[in-house]
Amino acid sequence: MTTPAGIDPRGPRFAATITAVLLLIATFLGLIGISTARLPGAWLSFAPGFDFLIFGGDNWAIQVAPLLNRILDPAFLLTVVIALLFLWSAAWPQSAPWGALFRRVIRPRLAPPAELEDPRPPRFAQGVGLFVVAVGLVLHVLGVPWALPIATAAAFIAAFLNAAFAFCLGCQLYLLLQRAGVVGRAASV
Repeated sequence: MTTPAGIDPRGPRFAATITAVLLLIATFLGLIGISTARLPGAWLSFAPGFDFLIFGGDNWAIQVAPLLNRILDPAFLLTVVIALLFLWSAAWPQSAPWGALFRRVIRPRLAPPAELEDPRPPRFAQGVGLFVVAVGLVLHVLGVPWALPIATAAAFIAAFLNAAFAFCLGCQLYLLLQRAGVVGRAASV
């Protein structure tokens, strides 16, 4: 198996910075939105195309909200955009927006990197980020309280560590799996 051409290690850190900001906003929106709201007494909900729904009891808002309300939650919508960006970066890294912005605008203004890095661990890390936020999205749609802000907070922590300290959790997971022979190596004959 041949090693792909190396990438500038500052590129994934640049992307992680933008991703961390987006994830922080999504976490904040999740904490103030339907994911964490409790309903004391009666609650009235209106979704376009549906009738008014009145619920009683002391429930989590997300558990009694119509599906359309869960999907139109701002935290959910932003997290869908973040998940699509993770998918784009994992599946088509050459055309991913943050990478393209770095290559065309930022990198020409910087000195050449001291060394290049293997692109497979950062790409794997994007897949891990996609998995984490996808689990949060699915659980949110299913009505699980706190699922979305916890998922976005976990992804935020990973993105922040990469952006601020150049410590990529997904890359470390890739290297662990590579040592175990699960990923990144050709099968022996």
